[in-house]
Amino acid sequence: MCKIKINSVLFLIVLEIFMVTTTAFEETCKFDRKMEEQCLNHTYKTVKPLLDYLRQVLNELKESEIDKNKFNELNSDLMEKYHEIVKIHEKFMKDAALLDEYKNKVLKGEDDLQLSQSKVEKLESEINSQQNIIVTLKGELADNSTNLENCQLKFQNLNSSLIEKDEKIKRFSENIQNNTEYQKTLELKLEKSKTKLIKQDKDIQIYQFEIDTLNRTSENIREQQKKIQLELNESETKLIDKVKENQLCQSEIDILNKTLLNTLVPSSCSPFGDSDVHPLNVSGIGFFDVLCDSQIAGPGWIVIQQRVGGDEDFNRDWATYRKGFGSYKSDFFLGLEKIHRITSLQRFELYIHLVAVNGSVFYAGYDDFKISDEDNGYALSLGKFSETIIIDSMRYSENMKFSTFDRDNDFGGGNCADFYKSGWWYNACQHCNLNKEYVIHQSIDLKEIKMLVRPKQ
Repeated sequence: MCKIKINSVLFLIVLEIFMVTTTAFEETCKFDRKMEEQCLNHTYKTVKPLLDYLRQVLNELKESEIDKNKFNELNSDLMEKYHEIVKIHEKFMKDAALLDEYKNKVLKGEDDLQLSQSKVEKLESEINSQQNIIVTLKGELADNSTNLENCQLKFQNLNSSLIEKDEKIKRFSENIQNNTEYQKTLELKLEKSKTKLIKQDKDIQIYQFEIDTLNRTSENIREQQKKIQLELNESETKLIDKVKENQLCQSEIDILNKTLLNTLVPSSCSPFGDSDVHPLNVSGIGFFDVLCDSQIAGPGWIVIQQRVGGDEDFNRDWATYRKGFGSYKSDFFLGLEKIHRITSLQRFELYIHLVAVNGSVFYAGYDDFKISDEDNGYALSLGKFSETIIIDSMRYSENMKFSTFDRDNDFGGGNCADFYKSGWWYNACQHCNLNKEYVIHQSIDLKEIKMLVRPKQ
């Protein structure tokens, strides 16, 4: 029975230690609500099984039905639990120390934050003061700009009033005389403003001096303008005389050039013995360049059509065929109007030079080639066919007007020029077309075509 009392006292001591530990740990955790909740939950979960066990022991002790051996076992269990509680207490104390350390760090962080906030507030006050200074400076700058504009307006007014200064001076002198009597009546009242009046008088003298200076300057400028105007008039008269002389000289030079060109520049390639570009002077159209050829069929030939490169599109409108197009270095058509003017001077012969893809050469000749004027549609005339080994298929186009996709002069039901993508002397439509997109003449694939004319010998 004594042992039971001793063990009961021991149990009460252990229970008091638990309560003290729990109380101390709760006091340590009070500095933070969240941390307090975590600590209490942890303590409750740890101690609750022990408390339940202790209640069970108390109930058993109250019943006084526990035997000695069982009590000894319970006593040993209580001692083990006590040691565990001591370890838990030590762990809780360490955690409390860590929590105190964290609390100190938090307090230090709060102090640093307050210090930083005070610095920020100080910087904000400095920024506000700087902004106020900037606003003040902007106001002063705006005032200075306004003053500058006013000064510019005053300067412009002074410049614009130079011509009227003489009249203003007279009026000013009259106003002074009229104000003399008025000043006498106001002398008593204006004694206090005498200093200001003296200053104004000085300003007036300065302005008067500036006005006189400007007047003298304006008079000098007027005299210089008169001199410059006289010199300008003299120079203009001389320049007009020179221009007239130059115009007379230029007209004489033009007459001489025309005479010289008419004398030196021929109307055909007969004088030239090479194959190159030369100028011609043809009546009714003037000067223009042509490609002369002396290699294919002898000297003196004018190339009026050439297809050697395949670079040029021969599907052109009437105006382009009338003027001509292309490059003498590759494909070109001389132009219907030029061909008409050339062949209307005298009798011309036509030579057609064809080169097949396989290298075979074909040619044909007509002894009286010409085309009519534009009013008659540049109608084709050939003459006698000679010197050829191919069929006279171009005869089908004789006496036909020239046709393009925008001017249909053929006898066919549709537009032959639009169908074959080229201008030509179409009948209905063709037996021969040296301008069409894909050149096949009498079932022969051609890679080179040239039409040449020269005066008939």
